[in-house]
Amino acid sequence: MGLKIIAFVGLPGSGKGVASDIAKSMGLPVAVMGDVIREEASCRGLSGTDNDLGMVGNSLRREEGADAIARRCLQRMIASGSPVYVVDGIRSPEEVELFRSHSKEFHLVAVTASDERRRGRINTRGRVDDGQSLEGRERREIGWGMVAAIALADSSISNDCDLVSFREAVRDLLYRFYPGLGRLI
Repeated sequence: MGLKIIAFVGLPGSGKGVASDIAKSMGLPVAVMGDVIREEASCRGLSGTDNDLGMVGNSLRREEGADAIARRCLQRMIASGSPVYVVDGIRSPEEVELFRSHSKEFHLVAVTASDERRRGRINTRGRVDDGQSLEGRERREIGWGMVAAIALADSSISNDCDLVSFREAVRDLLYRFYPGLGRLI
């Protein structure tokens, strides 16, 4: 495969979505793993709550394998024809392996933040899928292999700083990984 992929992994509220939004603003195509689950939930007539999305994520992984969501994202990425991609929301070592094996270059970045900061962000962002229990969501994602996926990261970015500093760190990382980025946008 000729794809060059950078992927973000991290616990809920760590800042993966912000990092991906920065990539989008720089002109990079982004595949959001959670979008696959949200679309499948919609196809199944479900509302998109944390409970519904967790059920769909578990169902897809049980029925199609631990890398089911990653395979669906990869198909879309290949079909787009873009030589570079950012992936938001790795959840398991199997997903890491799938993307590594289907790219010419792959870099996994762990986005980290303290529990206090993550909880604060989740409480203020107002997403319908944040649900009532961060602990329950974390248990589910850890059960999918999140901690093991984080351990596979090639590098990490701390999001325990102010938003301006975090955005700068993400931009620097993206420019290092995609040195020709100025020519892509």
